[in-house]
Amino acid sequence: MTYNLSTEEENKEIARRYKDLLKGAYQTFTDADKKEIRKAFDLSVEAHSSQRRKTGEPYIYHPIAVAKIVAYEIGLDTTSIVAALLHDVVEDTEYTIEDIERLFGENVARIVNGLTKISHLKKDQDASVQAENFRKMLLTLNDDVRVILIKIADRLHNMQTMDAMPHEKQVKISSETLYIYAPLAHRLGLYNIKTELENLGLKYTEPEVYSDIAKKITQSKEEQNKYIESFSNIISDTLDKEGFKYYIKGRRKSIYSIRKKMLSQGVTYDEIYDKFAIRIIYKSTLKNEKFDAWKIYSIVTDHFIPNPSRLRDWISQPKSTGYESLHITVMGPKGKWVEVQIRSERMNEIAEKGYAAHYRYKNKNERESGLDDWLNKIKETLENSDSNAVDFVEDFKLNLYSKEIYVFTPNGDLKALPKHATALDFAFAIHTQVGMTCRGAKVNGKLKPISHELFSGDQVEIITSKSQKPNIGWLDFVVTARARTRIKSALKEGQKKIAEEGKEILARKLRHLKINLNEKVVNDLVTHFKLKTSLDLFYRMGNGSIDNNQLKEFISKRNNAFVNFFKNRIKRSSSNPDFIEKDEIVDKYDSLVFGKEEERLDYKMSQCCNPIPGDKVFGFITINDGIKVHKQDCPNAISLQANYAYRIMSAKWIDSSKQEFKAILKIYGADHVGMVNEITQVISRNMSVNIHSLNISGNDGIFEGKITVSVVNQSQLQKLSDSIKKIEGIETVERIYKH
Repeated sequence: MTYNLSTEEENKEIARRYKDLLKGAYQTFTDADKKEIRKAFDLSVEAHSSQRRKTGEPYIYHPIAVAKIVAYEIGLDTTSIVAALLHDVVEDTEYTIEDIERLFGENVARIVNGLTKISHLKKDQDASVQAENFRKMLLTLNDDVRVILIKIADRLHNMQTMDAMPHEKQVKISSETLYIYAPLAHRLGLYNIKTELENLGLKYTEPEVYSDIAKKITQSKEEQNKYIESFSNIISDTLDKEGFKYYIKGRRKSIYSIRKKMLSQGVTYDEIYDKFAIRIIYKSTLKNEKFDAWKIYSIVTDHFIPNPSRLRDWISQPKSTGYESLHITVMGPKGKWVEVQIRSERMNEIAEKGYAAHYRYKNKNERESGLDDWLNKIKETLENSDSNAVDFVEDFKLNLYSKEIYVFTPNGDLKALPKHATALDFAFAIHTQVGMTCRGAKVNGKLKPISHELFSGDQVEIITSKSQKPNIGWLDFVVTARARTRIKSALKEGQKKIAEEGKEILARKLRHLKINLNEKVVNDLVTHFKLKTSLDLFYRMGNGSIDNNQLKEFISKRNNAFVNFFKNRIKRSSSNPDFIEKDEIVDKYDSLVFGKEEERLDYKMSQCCNPIPGDKVFGFITINDGIKVHKQDCPNAISLQANYAYRIMSAKWIDSSKQEFKAILKIYGADHVGMVNEITQVISRNMSVNIHSLNISGNDGIFEGKITVSVVNQSQLQKLSDSIKKIEGIETVERIYKH
């Protein structure tokens, strides 16, 4: 589309767009509000007067559009509208943050400064730099949550006007949008914006798929309208008789979510039955709206048979985004299952405008404390800045899109957790220390392992032990970002301790060879073993990954004169445990395994990043070329993750000579106090075996249980069984092959 307006026509259009921003906006502006907004508008027009967008339009169209999204679709106040009008001024013109503070005050300046910081982030970088940029962006939440809200509005308008950009730019911006901005909008309760961001993301990343589904939706629109009409006719009379003021409308599933469902379920467009929902929106008072919702539920289910397993009550217990609604699935006309969403006008406004609308209904104190609570939840995830940036963003995303479950503490308090959360996630949600020392849980009164998945309505009591410590296996089943970051921190601390011991071992071994451990020797060793830091070197010494033969190889390369001396020394010291440790094993990283089950599958290395054994990697299922293995910080990683998350497989390198196998032992005997503790101590103290899960139940003095452990071979398993049999009260210990 060619842009062709005269200066006079342009000025008229700018004035029209400005009036449109003020007219019918979500707030009722006071004269003082209008004055501030006008002042910001005039400054923005003047500052951007010489700039054009890629389409050829005056640049000022963009800030006005962003301010309109902020006002109409998010429902923010005057401060945010002013900041939206000024959001690019400091970035693109001569004005400074000091100028903005002088003219508009501290709040506006803080928000504009946050937005400017985000704009300064480098573009077109590889995955790890891009992830670091996202981390910095998320940290602006510490400045003011409105920074992120305006940034989402800015991204939405950019996505809406991206046609003039080159294709590769469109794909990059869309991937980024699907990767971080849509999940953020979802977490903030901005469901309308989230849907539009996802749809536009799909439009540019998979244009053929997008237009195909859009065409089919348009074709079936008339049929859907008739269906909604036939549904409404059946219940309208009863609703009218009960005196409800309401309206009924349809809500189509978005193009993006239809596409997602087609892929996840392997079905065609026509096979998706719930392509739209029916929404009943009623007028009510705050006092009566819950009662009215259930009354409408009763009317709907009088006429249509409900599916009891599909009832979702987010009125009694709203989602943590503030979302409230009652969802039921009923057998509608023509024998079709249809989802019916029942919500008041207030609930509907919150569902469409999100977080800001939710707090408009609160008084000032509630509004501020609510904002603090929400911000604190988000900030928790941002606390640990030690982690690698890609991991950080991945962990943060875990908490953005997740569906929620609601579980109870022993005292009856309610905790919201992501779907698939485990007992260990719950322990960390209570307190970091409870998580660190968690060794089991009682779920609804029954003893369960820490990896046990929780479900809505469970009552959970955490069992702790001072001797319990986090291990790397915990990362395989926790799902909350809080738990992951705390476990990783603890493991790093453990790694440092091992590294300290490793440094002493290395110094001692080198002393035997008349070599002093100094910085040059350390650097040479790090280079020789292809490591990154001295910490890596000391850690590998501490856990026995570097053995004497490898040190011997290093020495001989370093100085041939040492070779004969080294051989003699080994002969003389063959009985010296300080020098030769027979159990030391080398991490050869000679085999790749995929998925939670750690299966061995056929694969090819990708050319874009050429992974080598030991790299952190993931598998990508291609259409014609099987599994391709990419490094986690591959330049294409973000794009692949953003667009094809359903085709990503977890993968890791293992040393096949050290691979452990899972085995399940069934134990049976007479119960006594401390039995579980004795069993776990025997396993961990005597055998150095990792316990994956422990499930024991007692009944009238008799108990039976199952223990899942990792062992290297059958003889180790046999020794373990024999050790457990020696515990008082144990009758039988046998290996079983199914849970």
